[in-house]
Amino acid sequence: MIRAGWRLQRTETLVTAGMLAALALLLIPTGLQMSSAYHHDGLSACLSPNASFGCGRAVESFMSRFSGIYSLAGWFNFVPALAGVLLAAPFLLELEQGTFRLAWTQSITRGRWIAGKLGLAIGVALSAALILTLLITWWRTPFVHLQGRMGANVYDFEGTVVFGYALFPLGLAAALGAVWRRAVPALIVSFGVYVGVRVFFDSWVRQRLVAPLTATWKAKTSGPDLSHAWVLAEGPSGPSGHIIPFHIGPCFPGRPRCTLNPPGHYMHAVYHPASHFWPLQGIETAIFAGVALVLLAFAAWWTHERVA
Repeated sequence: MIRAGWRLQRTETLVTAGMLAALALLLIPTGLQMSSAYHHDGLSACLSPNASFGCGRAVESFMSRFSGIYSLAGWFNFVPALAGVLLAAPFLLELEQGTFRLAWTQSITRGRWIAGKLGLAIGVALSAALILTLLITWWRTPFVHLQGRMGANVYDFEGTVVFGYALFPLGLAAALGAVWRRAVPALIVSFGVYVGVRVFFDSWVRQRLVAPLTATWKAKTSGPDLSHAWVLAEGPSGPSGHIIPFHIGPCFPGRPRCTLNPPGHYMHAVYHPASHFWPLQGIETAIFAGVALVLLAFAAWWTHERVA
């Protein structure tokens, strides 16, 4: 059963491996180059509180030098989705074409056939997620040292969330395909839903998974260290911490709160510190992976009980 399942899953697995290999060919040379530049410029010394005055310029030069390749990272978010829907395709094609009936009339039971199909797809998806996580975590090490890993395009590829991102489109495609019995529409809809859910999570849900911290401090004093934090809001405020909008620029009658100095001379910030990384990762991974497992269980049950 495993050998037969591998033969049917082989093309999609090789395509997934090809995507990861292409990504490795892009990231490994640039990763070595970034690591060399980071150590050559002595940027590790800029991480200490007593960094020299020239560190700002050195860090800015490093960021500017690699900004082009760094900006491509957002596109890597499509890799888990593509892998997930591709690995669901063999299961859906067999349901659409009815070739599963041949296996069911032989010595293979429905439960064993379903477990083999979905189990192999899950195993490959998790393996691909692990490779992607390790590859991008290594590649972005210099940027993580300088900026932390709470930024959207860093957070999305480190820790455990990639496993949930890979399983979610797989489970969604399997559930839709089991009911719909149309492989291509199910894969397209699953990919679209994945993208929509990710955008919603990144822009609204994630910041609410864990209660953010708040801080208020006098404007001319040092506040909390926000260098590696995910800052949700920051601005001038009164002593109570209520952020006051203000305008820097020409003043004329009728423009409210027009000032060159922050009102009240206080600053207020709402932020997730670097220590929130793993709690956020754990909750988000549990949500995506949990929903994926429910969808996969539904696909297995529907196929076992309703498909004839």
